[in-house]
Amino acid sequence: MSVIGTIDSVKWLTVYELVMCIISLFVLTVYAVPIKKYSRWFDFLPSVGVLAAIASILSGDMTLLALIIESLTLIVFLCTIRRLFKPKVWTAPKKKAFRIVRSVICVCGVVPIVFALANAGVLRYNPVSDFSGMSYSKAFVAMNERLSREYPFGEWKKIDWNERRSKYEPIFKQAEKDKDFDLYYKTLREYLSSLRDGHIKIVNDNVYDGNTVFKKEVGGGFGLSTIQLDNGKVFVSLVLENSPAAKSGIKLGAEIVAWDGKTGKEAFDQTTWSENNMATDEVKRFNQGRYMVRAPIGKEILVEFRNWGESEPTRTKLMAYDDQFETLKKTKIKLTQADLDASPIEGEILANGYGYVKIKHFLPNSNVTSPEKSLADLLKMFQDRHAKGLIIDLRNNPGGEDQLAANLAGFFVKEMKHYEYVSYYNRYTGKFELNRNEVVKVKPAKPNFDGTVAILINSSTGSSGEGMPLVLKGVPNVKIVGFTSTAGSFGLMSSPIEIKMPEGYVIQFPDGRSLNQNKKVQGDADQTAVGGAVPDIKIPLNEETFKASMMDGQDVELQYAIEAMKK
Repeated sequence: MSVIGTIDSVKWLTVYELVMCIISLFVLTVYAVPIKKYSRWFDFLPSVGVLAAIASILSGDMTLLALIIESLTLIVFLCTIRRLFKPKVWTAPKKKAFRIVRSVICVCGVVPIVFALANAGVLRYNPVSDFSGMSYSKAFVAMNERLSREYPFGEWKKIDWNERRSKYEPIFKQAEKDKDFDLYYKTLREYLSSLRDGHIKIVNDNVYDGNTVFKKEVGGGFGLSTIQLDNGKVFVSLVLENSPAAKSGIKLGAEIVAWDGKTGKEAFDQTTWSENNMATDEVKRFNQGRYMVRAPIGKEILVEFRNWGESEPTRTKLMAYDDQFETLKKTKIKLTQADLDASPIEGEILANGYGYVKIKHFLPNSNVTSPEKSLADLLKMFQDRHAKGLIIDLRNNPGGEDQLAANLAGFFVKEMKHYEYVSYYNRYTGKFELNRNEVVKVKPAKPNFDGTVAILINSSTGSSGEGMPLVLKGVPNVKIVGFTSTAGSFGLMSSPIEIKMPEGYVIQFPDGRSLNQNKKVQGDADQTAVGGAVPDIKIPLNEETFKASMMDGQDVELQYAIEAMKK
């Protein structure tokens, strides 16, 4: 936070908030500094502030920022209301002590204004767009129009908003003409998916519970899940006991040669369904492996597979059954309540002498030891026991707070490093502008760990989880290791863009972008669906690493990390 940044934050206030701040500041100043001249109009200023507060509330602004400013406005009004009904010439208290006390109280009254301004960017009002009463097509056009102005990565991803409208508006019109809810929902999902951003979500779409379209399309399973190797082959990565797949002889590690009239590779590549939006092709491939083997309940398909070690393929028929989305749930990366309740940081010295730290997320929890202290204690222990090196495991870390990620990265740098500038859409100028009070730096912290470090990542390392590998990439003693890059969704959700659509759907979009020291977008996938933190050591996903990881239960990524630190 800086004086210049705080003054600059005025640009994030609404007109009502700005009026309230000016009035409160003026009234407090007049009361704090004795004046001789009296003007009757001054007694009405707090009332004008209250009117601005009422207008602010009626406009829908219920942010913490607005509530702070409105509360101060109300307090100033109540403290001066007597002068509104009983005007009298201004006189300062005769006793010096009283004058000092009143001046101190007025100065204290300025503190909420300074706090509000200092945090105005993060807490700013971002109005909800309610298009729920419109037709399908008109709501879509209105949403597309707002996003064309305010979506943080439109230019970065080179999104042609007119092209999007031309493509999807006729389909939405057809859906409303035919009163086809299924077509409306699927088109909405496809449009959102086309933006390639993991932070975009329909917040009230419980796909596993009550979503009839989702159930109709992919509610049936066969008892297996798959992944695709680097060479394009599709292998079975999960088989449920007593499922149709298991009863037909399909085993873990089987190659899917053909699936429902297509080759295994064709079936995999043509899969589009997912409950998540996917920024990068690597994230997309992970989800394609989960959804390729889903189908409408009761659908029968012909499968050709080759179990591991067998030379000849086997053909069989499978029928999709209602598995209550079991294969999807088993392969969905999600934090449990136990993860959230416990410390996000765990660590130990491995049998081979290397230190190991697992960071589950970057969400602080006041009920446990602070993450900074937890990591500091572990690093001190590693240094005391002369650990050969350190593995930081960020696999499946969904993120949290950027400042916490920056704080933890501080243990691995000797000089201050830039973490991010933050940019939001400014409604006054119609442009994206820096929030000068939201500049995150990585500051050196003790104990400094200067030994060799390997950071493990995967395609489910997302949002703030991508911060540490992004900021520490290139540090001489640090190597990033993984099968894939991180998720490529590093945008900010400080005050998300929220849009209400027909049929009750509420959609959220990121509202800010993270910028590197050159003030260019960092972390988020671009128009080529490439982004995130890229591994220094990219592990090949071939038959050998698949077998070791999926069939033999070995932690291949950990093994690669250790080998990297030996070099």
